[in-house]
Amino acid sequence: MPYRAPVSDFRFLLNHVTDFAAVTATDKFSEATPDMTEAILTEAAKMCEEILAPLNRSGDLHPARLENGVVRTSPGFADGYKAIADGGWIGMSADPDNGGMGLPMTLTTAVNDMMSAACLSLQLNPLMTQGQIEALEHHASQELRDLYIPKLISGEWCGTMNLTEPQAGSDVGALRSKAMDNGDGTYAISGQKIYISWADNDFTQNVCHLVLARLPDGVPGTKGISLFLVPKFIPDADGHPGQQNSLRVVSLEHKLGLHGSPTAVMEYDGATGWMVGPENGGMAAMFTMMNNARLGVGTQGIGVAEGAYQHALHYAQDRKQGKAGGSGSIIEHADVRRMLAEMKSDIFAARAIAMMCACAIDMTTATGDATWRARAAFLTPIAKAFGTDTGIKVASTGVQVHGGMGFVEETGAAQYLRDVRVTAIYEGTNGIQAMDLVARKLMDGGEAARLLIEEVQAGSEAARSSNKELAEAVWQAAEDLRETTDWLVAQTDLNQRFAGAVPYLAAFARVLGGHAHLAAVIHGDAARARLATFYIRRLLPEVSGLLAHVREGADDLLAITPEDLAA
Repeated sequence: MPYRAPVSDFRFLLNHVTDFAAVTATDKFSEATPDMTEAILTEAAKMCEEILAPLNRSGDLHPARLENGVVRTSPGFADGYKAIADGGWIGMSADPDNGGMGLPMTLTTAVNDMMSAACLSLQLNPLMTQGQIEALEHHASQELRDLYIPKLISGEWCGTMNLTEPQAGSDVGALRSKAMDNGDGTYAISGQKIYISWADNDFTQNVCHLVLARLPDGVPGTKGISLFLVPKFIPDADGHPGQQNSLRVVSLEHKLGLHGSPTAVMEYDGATGWMVGPENGGMAAMFTMMNNARLGVGTQGIGVAEGAYQHALHYAQDRKQGKAGGSGSIIEHADVRRMLAEMKSDIFAARAIAMMCACAIDMTTATGDATWRARAAFLTPIAKAFGTDTGIKVASTGVQVHGGMGFVEETGAAQYLRDVRVTAIYEGTNGIQAMDLVARKLMDGGEAARLLIEEVQAGSEAARSSNKELAEAVWQAAEDLRETTDWLVAQTDLNQRFAGAVPYLAAFARVLGGHAHLAAVIHGDAARARLATFYIRRLLPEVSGLLAHVREGADDLLAITPEDLAA
């Protein structure tokens, strides 16, 4: 079925839920006027609907392949990438001095959401490049910035990041890749990296790899890691791709999904690279790329959820089965209606959280204010984990709506589930996101968390006069969340926090979703109000059970021995 970009949802979230008005009121983002915003959403929607969406199935059925050391991409992907590059969508938030648009991350997030729904396999390519641009803007030398960033923004070149090794997954500090100083401002990079998304293609002139490696005197662990820019082709004196570098794609992974996105094992054999940032400062530089990439991955989950939902909705409207009134289609059955309502209301909640996070990032960029910085940092793991969990849940429910036909590949329902499953794993697993939330993000004594909770409760207070029941439900859920946050902050043994980290993140997301839906009751039309009522009455009560889980701590969990689990 054709994909229809949810532009009306973005308009509503920008106008009634997020802090986008504050973003556009800053000098930094004053050019993001309502007319500009509408043009961005409209044009991006058109590209996604007409050019990218038709490629989604092709990428699944005709995967990228490795031929004689060169990756051959899925049919139509080259044209799809050209449309993305020619439209300027890669450099939306990049510095205008380098050819970017300088637009808010909030708008980039909306566009990435639409592109992910249309064709996630292809959208992964510009997402990686966007992260590399940001890392270079903050940490690279002026010479590197001048040479690489304009070509990355234009789409002539594209970027990757290389962290993982066979023995070093989430424990990046265990990496073994080495860097030797060549004495001329370059370094010789050697080692193997795995799970490298879009490590090669046949439609850009160059592929630029950001590679983590250790200098000979680098101390063990993450503190001894440096970051290097290692291009596939070494630029010549004129800045054009020249000599082939000493690197190669060893193989492509055979994956559950995302078949159109080549995921490679990379081998570096004394490859020429340039240091980005200071010696042993690689993790700080890479995290500049990874933090916004985490928001980007959460957005991918939301986009795929939207695609899966629309696919399931179309099937439910068309499929005749059983005795049902009205249209006679399965959408008339109460349980099918429930599934679709859960899908749609969760997507709205997850999308609202992602857009809140993006706005906080924009306000941090525009003002440098520490409160906004803390808010963005706190929302990032929630946006990543809840966005991707929602993608997986919605895509799985989409298969269920299809019934037996969902288990048949020809319907396309299963592709959404296969494609989105990895998003809960890469850019930091969702468990790691939750552990970060209850540990590092609560190091301020819970201040950032409480400010968000207070905002939710203030919104609930304002809504009491028009809808007391729903406003009270959201206020009480937020109050329970505040009390549990205080309990977590009081725990000095981190295991007591970690045992309930995942349910705490889920509960926080549920409450933020209730806040967004309550705004839809106040400012939306009747359809939005009915969906919001469903969410607040039926899904928000999950918060009580989630928080009970959190407050149990770790003792009973850790009392279960490995032998118990193997029995």
